[in-house]
Amino acid sequence: MIDSPREACGVFGLYTSADDVARTIFFGLHALQHRGQESAGIATMENGDIHLQTGMGLVSQSFMESDLRRLPGTMGIGHTRYSTTGSAESRNAQPFVATGPNGKIALGHNGNVINAMTLRDQLITDYSSQFHTSTDSEVILQFLINTPGGSWSDRIAQLMREFQGAYSVVFLCDDGLIAMRDPLGVRPLCLGSIEDGWVVASESCALDQIGAEIVRQIDPGEAVLINADGVKTIYNGNKGKRAMCSFEFIYFARPDSIIDNNLVYSKRMAMGRQLAIEHNIDADLVIPVPDSAIAAGVGYASEAGIPYQEGLIKNRYVGRTFIQPDQRMREQGVRMKFNPLNDILDGKRIVVVDDSIVRGNTTPHVISLLRKAGAKEIHWRVASPPIVSPCHFGVDMATQDELIASSRSVVEIKEIIGADTLGYLSIEGMLSALNSDSVHCTGCFTREYPVPIQLGMDKFLFENNT
Repeated sequence: MIDSPREACGVFGLYTSADDVARTIFFGLHALQHRGQESAGIATMENGDIHLQTGMGLVSQSFMESDLRRLPGTMGIGHTRYSTTGSAESRNAQPFVATGPNGKIALGHNGNVINAMTLRDQLITDYSSQFHTSTDSEVILQFLINTPGGSWSDRIAQLMREFQGAYSVVFLCDDGLIAMRDPLGVRPLCLGSIEDGWVVASESCALDQIGAEIVRQIDPGEAVLINADGVKTIYNGNKGKRAMCSFEFIYFARPDSIIDNNLVYSKRMAMGRQLAIEHNIDADLVIPVPDSAIAAGVGYASEAGIPYQEGLIKNRYVGRTFIQPDQRMREQGVRMKFNPLNDILDGKRIVVVDDSIVRGNTTPHVISLLRKAGAKEIHWRVASPPIVSPCHFGVDMATQDELIASSRSVVEIKEIIGADTLGYLSIEGMLSALNSDSVHCTGCFTREYPVPIQLGMDKFLFENNT
């Protein structure tokens, strides 16, 4: 994918009788690396003591063998982060650990709490809570360790009544490992079994990585406690409304993951087929923008009856860089990621299937590469609707003004990116492909969010107010 929305985070939890908890979590986090590359962390619990290791960068950069040996215990949690609230700095690396009236816990969070600032101020006033990071995740942590209540079930019930937005959470406490998902189920969370224990993870691909079997999804509004007695639902606060993030299926999740009982690859193929129904055209080849649009490209080609081939080869060893190319070098920056197959493209009318266009600032350079490779016509097809509004539930897309489709027509966007034609999947077509008319959040496409959104929300909200 090019010009992509930034990732969400990944969470992982393990309760086991084995003695290699940290090592198993390490490999589980590897499978969730696509969800966040800014920092990673593991926390384990042994006899009431929490052991923590976090680091900036990839999972492989954050842990050495010696680090894992210093993380003993029979249960633990892990986290991979992309910052959606708070800067990318070491103090914001999760899991977070804190001690309060309700004991000591370690916590990892995926999502965004949209009323976190109000709740943070309330916690400071009511309990003199001390905050050490600039994230909404720490607000969840402080609420759990400070809020009075007879049990974790009571405190979680109160949390779900007061917290708005997205939060798939795993945390360690004296009672065991607890996993919970917000009442709308915006971000994914699944439960799996392993020979000697239980696993929870953002995506089922992490279960596959460690040889676990998927059992089911954690329901929206559900909290489960995992300990020596097994798995027990300790709270279920879903009120019937659901709003699973549609972008999990469009881009974020790995294609081999099963989310809400659906294989992501199959849903992407279905969106590609629907895109061909809505925007077919006479062409010689269908090529995808690798890697996230491959399944949609296969679906488009199958439905349109046009041969499918690879026309762009992605350099999979190019990671994130803090060195940004200037305008003169921007096309060279695109070449670092993609190299066109000239012999395949020369003289051909091609349909290029992408999964989304966010800012639209790199798409023109890819089209330029394809034209220089000899493509005769370039018909750009997008397997999602135009993104007209930011996400406020754990995806760092862009600001309203940065979104190319927020104030421009499809015709205007076509001219800007330099394609011969441009077609987006309709909202109705996307929901049809997802086999859903009401259980997915479509706020970034419709400006209609599942809960009221405050205008001017900012990922640096806490930093700008301290």
